[in-house]
Amino acid sequence: MTIPERRPDDVPTDEARVDDALWLLSGVPVELNVAVKRLGRGSGVYAWWAAPSVFPDLPGLPNENVPSLRLLYLGRATSLRGRILRNHLRRSGSSTLRRTLAGLLVSEGFRTTWTDRVVLVPEDEARLTAWMHTHLRLTWAEDAEPATIEAELVRRLHPPLNVHGIDPEHLQAAVVAAKNSYNASSRPADPPRTS
Repeated sequence: MTIPERRPDDVPTDEARVDDALWLLSGVPVELNVAVKRLGRGSGVYAWWAAPSVFPDLPGLPNENVPSLRLLYLGRATSLRGRILRNHLRRSGSSTLRRTLAGLLVSEGFRTTWTDRVVLVPEDEARLTAWMHTHLRLTWAEDAEPATIEAELVRRLHPPLNVHGIDPEHLQAAVVAAKNSYNASSRPADPPRTS
């Protein structure tokens, strides 16, 4: 069997891939209980959306199809399903999004502890997941090489909870402060003193 040669015009450009991802990310955000059933195991980018009342002091582009929702965070994954289910909806230790949300929701009284890093206590991990299911929505776009398009998407969309890759004029001081507050909320135990 002969494999047909790929011509250069068959391979989408990075710009075309960014445009395709923008179109899918701007689609109708779905509730998380629906998203977890639809997410594939492939790589790609994803966007988290919420009503402006969730974090009223933070900006965020409105969703083109559901203007009552605005963009909060954009990320990439080698496995969309794994990243969303095992990290963002379960463990603060491996999710920048969860750590940022816990820092911003300081009035909710999320408690942390130190393992090899700052993490939420198990009860509050579950409580944050429930909060996310209530308040957040998700869109995603599969892409074979999401790292090559993520930076351009962040540059164009300015998601307020993102810190890395954001132009300084779009960096949200409240988000940086929340991340720092969360990271300082627990620390390793001091070693025992020796006389």
